[in-house]
Amino acid sequence: MIGGGVDPAFLVRTFAWTTVAIGVLLCLGYGLWRFLALALGAVMASLGRRTPGTADPRITPYRGPEPAQPAYWARQMWIDAVTAGRTAAHTVWYLLVYHWLDEIVRGRLLRGRGGSSGVRAGNALGRLVLRLIAPATALAALLSALLASGLLLAVAVAFAAQLLLVGGVALAGVAGGRSAERLWKLARGIRMKCPYPGCYRPFPLAVHVCPGCGAAHRELWPGRFGALRHVCRCGRALPATALAGRRKLALRCPHCGKELPAAVGTTRVVHLPLIGGTSSGKTMLMAAMLEGLRSWSHEGALTVEFASVADRREANTLGRQLESSRWALKTQGGQPRALMLLIGRGRGPLRRRRLLYLYDPMGESLRDAATTRLQQYLAHADGVVLVADVLAAPGVRRALHGGDGRLAVEARPADLGPVDTYAAFTGELQGLGGRRGRLGVAVVVTKRDVLDRLSSLPRPEGPVEAWLEEIGLGELVRILGHDFAARRYWAVSAGAATGAGALVAEQRRAAEPVLWLLSRTGLRFGGQPPGAARLPRLPRIPRPRRRTDTAAPDRSSL
Repeated sequence: MIGGGVDPAFLVRTFAWTTVAIGVLLCLGYGLWRFLALALGAVMASLGRRTPGTADPRITPYRGPEPAQPAYWARQMWIDAVTAGRTAAHTVWYLLVYHWLDEIVRGRLLRGRGGSSGVRAGNALGRLVLRLIAPATALAALLSALLASGLLLAVAVAFAAQLLLVGGVALAGVAGGRSAERLWKLARGIRMKCPYPGCYRPFPLAVHVCPGCGAAHRELWPGRFGALRHVCRCGRALPATALAGRRKLALRCPHCGKELPAAVGTTRVVHLPLIGGTSSGKTMLMAAMLEGLRSWSHEGALTVEFASVADRREANTLGRQLESSRWALKTQGGQPRALMLLIGRGRGPLRRRRLLYLYDPMGESLRDAATTRLQQYLAHADGVVLVADVLAAPGVRRALHGGDGRLAVEARPADLGPVDTYAAFTGELQGLGGRRGRLGVAVVVTKRDVLDRLSSLPRPEGPVEAWLEEIGLGELVRILGHDFAARRYWAVSAGAATGAGALVAEQRRAAEPVLWLLSRTGLRFGGQPPGAARLPRLPRIPRPRRRTDTAAPDRSSL
């Protein structure tokens, strides 16, 4: 002030600074709202729903080997989060540089153009005011962008924390699901192995087939494709755990691609190979075992089911063959396919089951180390059924006299005696599995109907192991007692247990070795195999007088 008056320069400066301050405040408020509104709107638009039937560029198709889409939390969630952050940052940058600084400040205010139409101000004062507002607007836009960026960054941090929490919960669910399934399998002793020749390989998870499109899912368990369910490429939801219903899907071996029974992966598998020389009676004994298991199931002592249609067809073919000729054809082929049966005990929640793999290999495949080593199923054996044809033992054959020698020949003795048969494969069994000392062996003396008719040998009555020692096979008993953790002995006539007029008592006796070996895996039948103490003996056949060479052959033998 000069002489009590008002300094014009002071008024101009006050007016200019007031105009700038008002412009800054107005632009700051409007700009902050504009930045946040447009940035969040762009984010919502990028993550919002799209028109049905149109391609969604946000979703990158999964092109891996598994025919399923990764779970949202495993892949798309992070893509959406990055997309949202990038969209928000790009929107703020675009508003600041192109809209505020370039279009509004440089294109309008500095050129004295106002309003949304950008019409040039009509007088010098108006253009001056616009040029004074321009720096304030630029400063307000910059401050608004910084404040909006800070707020969006805080939102992004909170959002990232939520995503990490969701991802952690999902991973915990995956780990919990896998651990629960593994513990469940461990508690039930479930180990999955292929039953087909040329494979026999173990696997942790079978291939599950989608019932909608037939796609093969190799990773259908809690993982990156879902903790509880997987979505197939055809859009069908598949359960990811056995408890959720995965057991209802068709299965295949992940190594050879062949179909597996539905019980694989939910039921403990018990591998039982039948070991014996050529013509020792393995195939007929297996048929007698099937008949015996079926007989016990009719009584209600246990349940027996074929694991697949192919197993039922194979068993029916063998049964028809025995009914027509009373002889089983010689086992053909190299490595055997396991005959699979589901054997259970009890009902409801207390029901316990085993998936039984019965192997009937050729006698020639176990005669030396090279061929025995190819029988990879021996590595998974849970027990051994040793089929002993004592008529093939040289010492027994030398003890026969008169017509007994002819009866033994007509019974088609095996090419190797029991001791030689066992010695041929025992070393490789230990090498393949390394568990021989923990296994049980069920020794089944076959062709008992012929043995009962021989006058040169004592009858196989009483303890079979004592009878074996009596006829000169004590070495076999001692070797088995040394090599295996448990031994039991039976004498069976498979001919009397199969075909027309089969004896029920002998059928059940033939099933006892299988039931005893199953009991060693935890499938108990009252502590003893059913009927072990109450089975009647095979009806006694009177000792025949010495026969002449013209006597009719005995067709009831193995």
